[in-house]
Amino acid sequence: MGLIAWIVVGAIAGFLANQVMGSREGLIMMVVLGIVGGLVGGYIAATVFKVGTVDGINIESIVIATLGAILVIFVVRFFQGSRGMRRG
Repeated sequence: MGLIAWIVVGAIAGFLANQVMGSREGLIMMVVLGIVGGLVGGYIAATVFKVGTVDGINIESIVIATLGAILVIFVVRFFQGSRGMRRG
C-alpha cells in the first residue's frame, strides 16, 4: 500500500479509535496511532485469525486498522496506569 493510502487509512482509523476510546489526541498522533494500529491489526488479522489485510483504502482495511489502534490505545493506557500506580 502506498504512503498516501497509509496516511489516509491511518487518519481515519486513528480518528475512529480516538472516538471509541475517548482519547483527545492531536491530528499527527491520530495519524500515527492509526498507522501503528494498521500494522498491529493487519499482523494479527493475517497471522492469527487468517482473515483480511490492510492493503488499500477500503472498509476492511479501515476496520482492521481501527481495531488495531484501539488495541494500541488500550495497551498504552494499561502500561501508563500501572506505572503511575507504582509511583504513588
